[in-house]
Amino acid sequence: MAARQKKKAKKTGDLIISKSRTKAAAKKCNVGAEFYGALDKVVRGLIADAEGRARGNKRKTLKAVDL
Repeated sequence: MAARQKKKAKKTGDLIISKSRTKAAAKKCNVGAEFYGALDKVVRGLIADAEGRARGNKRKTLKAVDL
């Protein structure tokens, strides 16, 4: 049983976004299963770009202006 829980935690741990919060934010549409992975990829790209801007400004802290 513990092995099953670890496997499940690892699978959901790969996503930055929350599936339940994403679904709640989409008020007028259903959310397809492939949407979560695509959204996660976009968010990871935004974070990587923000890191580049912060490092370019000689900072180690991400700020809203980096987005």
